[in-house]
Amino acid sequence: MEHVLQTIMHGLATYHLTPWKVVGYVGMVMFTSRWFVQLYATRKHKRVVMPLSFWVLSVCGSIMLLAYFIVGKNDSVGILSNVFPVFVSIYNLAMHLRHHRNSTTGDATV
Repeated sequence: MEHVLQTIMHGLATYHLTPWKVVGYVGMVMFTSRWFVQLYATRKHKRVVMPLSFWVLSVCGSIMLLAYFIVGKNDSVGILSNVFPVFVSIYNLAMHLRHHRNSTTGDATV
């Protein structure tokens, strides 16, 4: 137990905040906060809702995390775990915007 505590204390003492870590942290906060946005919208509307801000936070957070893992960390696990969410989030954001545009203009959805 003492060894674990020493390892943690050493890690904290030698921690260096870099600009790329800031990018990673901000991306992580954005990507995680989307669930709080979704929870708030669902509670407010009393049904499951995926608001536009959920998809915007998903896209921005995913891109920032992908940038961090590609440039800042060069971590293949992080890259692979964030490539798919980027494309899914972009697709869903586009679908959300298209549906919103069609519902406000009265165009039939295809």
